[in-house]
Amino acid sequence: MKFRSFLFVAFLFLTTFSCKEAESNSSTVELITVEEMDSLLAIGKVKLIDVRTPKEYAEGHLEGAVNIDFSDENFEALIAKVDKSKPVAVYCGKGGRSGKCSAYMKEAGFKKIYDLDGGITEWKFKGKQVIR
Repeated sequence: MKFRSFLFVAFLFLTTFSCKEAESNSSTVELITVEEMDSLLAIGKVKLIDVRTPKEYAEGHLEGAVNIDFSDENFEALIAKVDKSKPVAVYCGKGGRSGKCSAYMKEAGFKKIYDLDGGITEWKFKGKQVIR
């Protein structure tokens, strides 16, 4: 009977420990505000990705953003070139494509993904500058 109790406790311990370790290694997506994005960009430790079309990108984008069109047939190959171990921030027009992109990146193993809530539309609404 004591042996069974020991096995049960050991099983619970191992299960709990292994789950916590898996959680710490998993990807996370964080929906962030314009102010939070501005702070992240000021620090400079995040790769900024604009997932809109090249035409939308040319009409105005955030400074330092790289354009990787979410609707491009080569999107998966292009996004695979980005370092998965480093934090990335994504945005689109209003948040739909960046949300889908964030979900894809999470599944692809990116460790930390920031998604701009409201996209570049909200960025401009808050009076932030774009580059042409």
